[in-house]
Amino acid sequence: MNRFCLFVSIWGAFSFSMVSPAIANEKLTLKRAVEIAVENDPWLVSSAHRERATLSSSVVASSLPDPVVNIGLANVPTDGFAFDQEPMTQLKVGVSQMFPRGDSLAIRSRQLREQAAEHPLMRADRVAKARVQVSNLWLEIYRAQQSVKLIDEDKALFEQLSDIAKANYSTAFGRVNQQDIVRAKLELTRLEDRLTKLRALEERATGKLLEWLVRDQNYPSQSGFESFSRLTLPHALPEIKNMGQNMRTILERRDQQSLAMVLNQHPLILSIEQRIRASQTGIDLAKEKYKPQWGVNASYAYRDDTPDGTSRADFLSMGVSFDVPLFTENRQDQEVSAAVSLSEAIKTDKRLVLREMMSYIQSLYAENERLMERQALYELELLEQMQEQAEASLNAYTNDEGDFAEVVRARIADLNARIDALDISVDLVKTKIQLNYYFDTNAGIPLSQIGEQQ
Repeated sequence: MNRFCLFVSIWGAFSFSMVSPAIANEKLTLKRAVEIAVENDPWLVSSAHRERATLSSSVVASSLPDPVVNIGLANVPTDGFAFDQEPMTQLKVGVSQMFPRGDSLAIRSRQLREQAAEHPLMRADRVAKARVQVSNLWLEIYRAQQSVKLIDEDKALFEQLSDIAKANYSTAFGRVNQQDIVRAKLELTRLEDRLTKLRALEERATGKLLEWLVRDQNYPSQSGFESFSRLTLPHALPEIKNMGQNMRTILERRDQQSLAMVLNQHPLILSIEQRIRASQTGIDLAKEKYKPQWGVNASYAYRDDTPDGTSRADFLSMGVSFDVPLFTENRQDQEVSAAVSLSEAIKTDKRLVLREMMSYIQSLYAENERLMERQALYELELLEQMQEQAEASLNAYTNDEGDFAEVVRARIADLNARIDALDISVDLVKTKIQLNYYFDTNAGIPLSQIGEQQ
């Protein structure tokens, strides 16, 4: 075997290893994964039930308390227990009705409706966050699968290099020595270790993704779990829509005021705003405690005729009751103070969340810009240079001008560069999805913005 044949054999094997395998018939696309996750999210169902429960409670809160009916005997003589013996013996039937303080019924009902209005906003934010989380898990599985594919392609090349080195060493051909054989075996072992780590990462991400993909009723059925346990993803990343030029301008200028105005329309911020409205209504409700609580009552007392048949008049009684909130320092004042403090605390929470979002967006935008620069550098220069270096080292080795160790180093460097390029592409998609969560106030990453590629 001459060096030219060696070069043709190795390069032919490498070129063959670059051919993509057959694409599976069924692939879990990012769009489909997100759809399934949103459809299967029990939190959304729970939120809808809570909203309906709160709305029903608002109807209850606007209603007066039930009237109280009293029926009893009064002034029955104990020496004979005769109903007509004494003139004061009566059969009394009474009814009383309490009226809550001021407009507390209407205010409490309004507060519950405001609390119910928070749930649709919370669900919108939940959908947005779920899409980001599911997308991140999907992309981690994609990263692991594609990295395994790249390593498997180079593994075949290293196996052939190892076989050729062994054959040349046994025939004392060229400058192959035992160290070259050991180096080839070492690199194969390290590739196996990288494959094991990547498969572990894929299995971990798949396990987390199953939480979103498997329906509850599928848990008793093993087939329902297995249908998702072997995920096959497309071989190309989906296209994610970039942020609009207006948002890019705001971030480039670090216009915090404009950014805050945009984020004020985000479902998370809107839900906190709704909570603030409900807390301010709670202040109005606490102030109603300064007003008296009224009650009316009426009763009818029946008296029997005397033993000799003389008629006795029946009695009709009516009255009004109310409390007088005189000592308010330790009760009403404190309730109003507590309601005000709670409202201010929620306003502070909003400022904290808004500040955190603005800070994170700036860091995401900076990361996105740097990733785009790195992606351009890899695609335009670095990958081509690494491939040229690998080819040059192999050419030099076939012409007795290089050594085996340099060929191995160049191939490993080329493999690492391709994996780094994959990582950059995946991370870039991640940052776009996370940025869309903040700037698309409907649902973070709309399905319409996910273009599928096969």
